[in-house]
Amino acid sequence: MTNLELVLNMLAETSTTELSKKEKPETFENNKKVARKGGKVAGNARKDLEKKLGNSVISPLNAKDMGRKDNDQIER
Repeated sequence: MTNLELVLNMLAETSTTELSKKEKPETFENNKKVARKGGKVAGNARKDLEKKLGNSVISPLNAKDMGRKDNDQIER
């Protein structure tokens, strides 16, 4: 998992939190809808960036690999 992937994850989580504060969902189904909206914000940001970069920003790495210095793919 790269720094960019972490940032996109944080964007999804923060967007969901803010939407939840605004919409105040009371049921599980309404919470799922809010979560999907928050995820869509980050998904749209990822797709827009990938379109501008011309390549995927998703890596095969896991977060546990972030501290390993022997992995060239961490920071590209």
